[in-house]
Amino acid sequence: MNAPIRRVATAVMAMTVLLVANLTYVQVIKADDYADDPRNQRVLLAEYSRERGQISADGQVLARSVPSDGRYPYVREYPTGPTFASITGYYSSIYGTSGIERAANDVLNGSDPRLFTRRLSDLITGRDSSGGNVVTTIDPVVQQTAYDELASNGYTGAVVALRPDTGAILALASTPSYDPNPLASPSARVQQEAWAEYTSAEPPVLVNRTIEERYPPGSTFKLVIAAAALESGRYTPETQVTAASSITLADTTTTLQNFNGNQCGTGQTASLRDALQRSCNTAFAEIGADLGEEAVRDQAEAFGIGTEELTIPMPVAPSTIGDIESTAALQQSAIGQRDVALTPMQNAVIVATIANDGQLMAPHLIEEIQGQDLETIDTTAPDQLGRAVSPEVANTLTELMVNNENSYSGSGKIRGVQIAAKTGTAEHGTMPKQTAPHVWYVAFAPAANPQVAVAVLVESGGDRDNLAATGGEIAAPIGRAVIGAALRGTQ
Repeated sequence: MNAPIRRVATAVMAMTVLLVANLTYVQVIKADDYADDPRNQRVLLAEYSRERGQISADGQVLARSVPSDGRYPYVREYPTGPTFASITGYYSSIYGTSGIERAANDVLNGSDPRLFTRRLSDLITGRDSSGGNVVTTIDPVVQQTAYDELASNGYTGAVVALRPDTGAILALASTPSYDPNPLASPSARVQQEAWAEYTSAEPPVLVNRTIEERYPPGSTFKLVIAAAALESGRYTPETQVTAASSITLADTTTTLQNFNGNQCGTGQTASLRDALQRSCNTAFAEIGADLGEEAVRDQAEAFGIGTEELTIPMPVAPSTIGDIESTAALQQSAIGQRDVALTPMQNAVIVATIANDGQLMAPHLIEEIQGQDLETIDTTAPDQLGRAVSPEVANTLTELMVNNENSYSGSGKIRGVQIAAKTGTAEHGTMPKQTAPHVWYVAFAPAANPQVAVAVLVESGGDRDNLAATGGEIAAPIGRAVIGAALRGTQ
């Protein structure tokens, strides 16, 4: 064989090996990734040919497949529309999936291993195959209340409600929202028009602010600092801290002030109890510096901040306290500013943990998986992730939060129900002093026997010109309404 032919043969062999390697990579190694990719239209088109399982909450159908005489035998339908879109997500032949439609796709399309027996039976009997059903932990009344409280006021924000003792998610409301129905339409034109509308909306509507967006927590983060202080054994509710209206951050010329420059009490010092109730920045900045970065970071991680990624089963954006390169940075972080960033879900987990005697529970959205004939295939058991604080410290924090709530004014107080709470006002943006702050309210109730924990976040105080917005004024009434909805019939 002469040299030119030998070179050609070698090149052909090399290309054949590369081709086989590529096919192996695509069809074996990456097969599951491509099959699970929400942009994979072939998978969706195949699934449209069979009945997809339901998504429900306490007997209310949130998503179902209905027969169609159009291009596809079945079309996805969302009876609850925008109110539950942050939970269901969408199911589109063009744009893929999101929410539970994405996270529980194997169950809904019937390919989950737990549904193998039914698939085998369908194959033997020739019966049309269908998917399994997902029953969520959502309380429809609580979800509706949370959504209405945000949407009726035109707020951009989020509400998360949890059962402290189990981690079951009762509400996951995000506004502004969208209607998933047009994205499930058999008409490509309808889907494309809806997608164009949703993706160009401002504020964005396809973002689930409860788990995908992170915000500076402001003064709600003082619960973490108070927990670290009490856990250290060097602080009690009566320990005296600075009452100064302003301090200079360590090794800088930067001044840190209390809200509106208020004095933290009437003297030179104030108790930790009063400092938390008055939400004194100066006091908690100095407490943070006294505790040190390691103690603050350890306590934050004990509450789940900055640890491994969480899924509910949708992935939750990891919260963080950021890098802390100096004492001044630690002082700013201790009041929930600088690089501290939490999802509303994470903030709800913090107060739920305090309510649960310091035991951190994994939040979860799926209560059970059902087969096609509604028999229970699997259930979600409560999952203890660890202990954030001792029961004694949790009880002390509860007392401090009760003192906070009883000092707050504002609407929505619930007669006969003692709430434990903390409000927060968080600066943000490139010009924070000229930008309306984000406002928070985190709480649980009843304080003596917690049944529900909530976190409410309203972006930019509900009004981008409302520079004086506070959590007590804007977010607290929403949180109290949600608590009231969750406690209906339990009192």
